[in-house]
Amino acid sequence: MSALQRHVMGAVAASCLLAATAEAALRTSTVEYRHADAVLEGYLAYDDALQGPRPGVLVVHEWKGLNDYAKRRVEQLAQLGYVAFAADMYGKGIRATDHEEAARLSGIYRSDRQLMRARAQAALDVLAGHPFVEATRLAAIGYCFGGTTVLELARSGADLDGVASFHGGLSTPHPEDAARITGRVLVFHGADDGFVGAEEVAAFEQEMQASGVDYRLTRYPGAVHSFTVPEAGDDPSTGMAYDAKADQQSWQALQAAFQEWFGP
Repeated sequence: MSALQRHVMGAVAASCLLAATAEAALRTSTVEYRHADAVLEGYLAYDDALQGPRPGVLVVHEWKGLNDYAKRRVEQLAQLGYVAFAADMYGKGIRATDHEEAARLSGIYRSDRQLMRARAQAALDVLAGHPFVEATRLAAIGYCFGGTTVLELARSGADLDGVASFHGGLSTPHPEDAARITGRVLVFHGADDGFVGAEEVAAFEQEMQASGVDYRLTRYPGAVHSFTVPEAGDDPSTGMAYDAKADQQSWQALQAAFQEWFGP
């Protein structure tokens, strides 16, 4: 084969690769849906190069509301081959601009766990109803406030293969409801998280064990609250800071869990 022929064949192969990459486009969209009288607006992503139904993963945002961080996680999950949907817990256009407003908004749901569960279930129903989702293979993950939310969704008896909480609150006014959990539970926790203390962690583990839940709690030494969020900064003394190692390790652990829960 001449050098010219090798060059032409290489160019053709490169063109085919580029065409395949272009076809494997990530599709994203905002999705308007409702819960009771509330109009909500979630964020959906999937890889349209894949054929047939696939597992669906619900993502629940931090306490400021559905933001770019939650959307990035949705896109990451779509790149892994899942249909991912970010819930909107607060309502279309309702986002906190500071910690005080975030505390007020999230407090509505922390003080009314039935509302929290129902609002999350509304988002799960949207995900399960998507034509590319295999509704018998579902999971939910959440960050901070969202971690609390997916644990409450599990306690409601929602039909989930598993849930994962990243630096989320673990307490609940209804620990007896852990007996209703149908799937497995993962908790990724910063060992130095001052917002979720040792007593709360111990009570959660007792709750899980008392109800025979298949759970795993992983502590990351030196990590504080919001350890997966780059926007949290790099100063642990503030109580919230990004920890690249804990972020990477917890994300890898989540992927391994999905392989276990969903299969290849």
